[in-house]
Amino acid sequence: MVESVGPGVANVAAGDRVAYAGPIGGYAEVRTIAADRLVKLPASIGFEEAAAMMLQGMTARMLLRSVYPVAAGDTILVHAAAGGVGLILCQWAAALGAIVIGTVSTDDKAELARHHGCHHPIVYTRQDFVAEVDSITHGGKLPVVYDSVGRDTFLKSLDCLRPRGLMVTFGQSSGPIDPFSPTVLAQKGSLFLTRPTLFNYIASPAELEASAAELFEMVTSGQVRIEVKQRFGLEQAADAHRALEARATSGSTVLTV
Repeated sequence: MVESVGPGVANVAAGDRVAYAGPIGGYAEVRTIAADRLVKLPASIGFEEAAAMMLQGMTARMLLRSVYPVAAGDTILVHAAAGGVGLILCQWAAALGAIVIGTVSTDDKAELARHHGCHHPIVYTRQDFVAEVDSITHGGKLPVVYDSVGRDTFLKSLDCLRPRGLMVTFGQSSGPIDPFSPTVLAQKGSLFLTRPTLFNYIASPAELEASAAELFEMVTSGQVRIEVKQRFGLEQAADAHRALEARATSGSTVLTV
């Protein structure tokens, strides 16, 4: 909720319900932020849902609509499919008509992903996801892989791509990717590699508004459900980070005051 605005601010006013996805500084009860980084919330979206959806939801939108425009009939791979971004990615991609393959660590997470649009959840702790992708696609492989895991999945993910496929690495929950020679991309089929960051895709107010508007439409229409699975008090922020680092979470995590 906006408490007050500075001189010359016209896009928001005191009393407006707003949300944002950066810059850093959200671990606070009150903060000062540039007005052009704010978007107004639709009446149907609550504050907790907004806190859980802005960064993760606009990241999903960036990945599916800008980095690689997913089309009906595409088969894609989403790593960490039961995570906050993963659940949104699966739902949004399924709504676009894509066939979604996702990797998860447990059977419970497989069921969670399945109920959120993942057609083929793979429990990577006992299944080889490269072999599973090959089987699901009948050897055709994939046009794109979305990978937020990093070191543990990167090289094997390249083996899931068809020639000239796109490897999208947007996180590193297992650690940074080890250095490798670009010739590996040539050897595996003239692959493309990108490491996108959301803030380059919402740099201008117009880009931010367009991204948020599309996200709000997907949520208010019911095509994407935001799952808040963990809540921590602000004073428990360290515990929240430990849970995330241990991969003990699913869906979205929020801090409350």
